Amino acid sequence: MGRAVMIQGTGSNVGKSMLVAGLCRAARARGLSVAPFKPQNMSNNAAIAQNGHEIGRAQALQARACGLAPQSDMNPVLLKPQTDTGAQVIVQGKWLTTARARDYAQLKPQLLGAVLDSFARLRAAHDLVIVEGAGSPAEINLRRGDIANMGFATAADVPVVLCGDIDRGGVIAQIVGTQAVLPAPDRDRTKGFVINKFRGDPSLFDDGYRMIEAQTGWPGFGVAPWFADAWKLPAEDAQDIGTPQRSHGYHIVCLRLSRIANFDDLDPLMQEPGLRVTMLAPGQPIPADADLVILPGSKSTRGDLAFLRAQGWDIDILAHHRRGGAVLGICGGYQMLGHEVADPDGLEGPAGTTPGLGLLDIRTRMGGDKSLREVQALHVATGQKLHGYEIHIGQSDGPDRARPFARIDGQPEGAVSQDGRVTGSYLHGMFADDAFRAAWLAGLGAAPSQMGYAASVDATLNALAAHLETHLDVGGLLAVAR
Repeated sequence: MGRAVMIQGTGSNVGKSMLVAGLCRAARARGLSVAPFKPQNMSNNAAIAQNGHEIGRAQALQARACGLAPQSDMNPVLLKPQTDTGAQVIVQGKWLTTARARDYAQLKPQLLGAVLDSFARLRAAHDLVIVEGAGSPAEINLRRGDIANMGFATAADVPVVLCGDIDRGGVIAQIVGTQAVLPAPDRDRTKGFVINKFRGDPSLFDDGYRMIEAQTGWPGFGVAPWFADAWKLPAEDAQDIGTPQRSHGYHIVCLRLSRIANFDDLDPLMQEPGLRVTMLAPGQPIPADADLVILPGSKSTRGDLAFLRAQGWDIDILAHHRRGGAVLGICGGYQMLGHEVADPDGLEGPAGTTPGLGLLDIRTRMGGDKSLREVQALHVATGQKLHGYEIHIGQSDGPDRARPFARIDGQPEGAVSQDGRVTGSYLHGMFADDAFRAAWLAGLGAAPSQMGYAASVDATLNALAAHLETHLDVGGLLAVAR
C-alpha cells in the first residue's frame, strides 16, 4: 500500500487545490507514482473522467499534475449545487440522488464506504496519495459523520498538514484557533502547518511563524509566497476566476451566472494575448464595446434565466445583438438562447417552463439520460476538427438546428441563427483545442496567437512545483505521509 498525507485548510479558498496540484507535480518530479484524492467536493466545475464518469475539475488538474488520466476514484463524492439548499450527489462518477442540505447530512455516513473503497484502490496503485480536504476541520459542528476532513482522515488513518491563508488576514488566529477547537485525537493527527499566499518578503512573517509553532507545538513546513501565474490554471470556484487586465483587443464578455458551471471553458481565451476577456459580475451592465457575449454553462438553467433577468442582462443582450454583436451560448447558456426551457419533472428545481431569450429558434425540454461523453466534432463554419465533451441533461430542437454549430459522427450539434451572429452548442472544452480556437477566432475577426494551451498548463504546473520546492520544506512535508 502506498503512503498518504492530507492537506486540510483553515477555511475554504485558502489554496488547498493549488497546493495539492503543486505537491503532486513535485512528487512526480522526484520519481514517485502519485495520485490526488478528494473524498468530497462541492463544485459545479466538473470534468469527464474515464468511463463517462464526472469528478471535480480541480481533481482533473491534479491528475494532470501526476501524469494521470482523471478517474472517478480521485473524487468519489461530488456535490453539484442547484439551489441554495440542494445539490446533485454524484458518487464514484455517477448521479445518485438530489438532496437538500439537511437530508445530505443523513446520507453522509452511508457514503463513507464508497470513499474508503476509492481511496484504497488509489493507495494500492501508487507510491503516494495526496489528499485534499474540503472547507475546514474547525467546523466541529460537522465532525459527526464527516467524510471530508478529520472524519475521513481518522477512518483511513491519514496524517494531516494544515494550510492557512495569510492573504485574507488573521492567519495566526486561523491556525491557532483551529487547533484550539479540534478534539485531542484530531490535534494529534495534525503533523504541521503551511502558510499560503504571502505577498512580499516572507521573512517579514518570521516572528508570526515562530509564534504559531510555539502556540500549537506543530512544526511549520514553510511560507509559500503568492503564485502570480495561478490564474493560468483552471479554478475550482467561480470566485477564484482571474483574468489578465488588458485594455485592448477583441472584447469577450462572459456573464458570471449564479450557478455557473464548467467556467474553465474560458481559460484558453483568457490566455490569448489578442483578447480582452471580462467576467461580468452581477449588477454590472454589459459593456457597449463588447464584441461577443458568452452565456456559459449553468447547473440550473431556468434559475439562471431568472437571475440573468434580475440583472437586466436580457435587455443588454438584445441591445448588443441589435448593434450587430455576436452571442455564444454554451450548454445551459445555449438552452437560454431559445424560446423556452421546459422542466416538467423538476429535474433542476421546481417543475415548470421558463421563457428563453428568443435569439435562437429552438426549444429545450429537460429529461432523458444525462449525456457524459468526450467527442470529436467538425466545426461547420471553419471545417476545423475539434475535441470537446458533453455534460448535460435535456434536448434542444427547432428550425435553427438546420444550421448546426458542429457535426458529431455526421449528426448536427448545436444551432446558429439565420443572421449567423447567435450560436449555441452543448460542447464544453472546445477552446482548449488550439487549432480550432485559432480558426474560430479568425472567423470572428479576432487575432489568434500561436499559444498552445496544454503546453501552457503543464509549464505552469512545473513552475508551481518549483515555487513550492523553493519556499517550502517539500521533502519534510512528504515525509509525513504514511
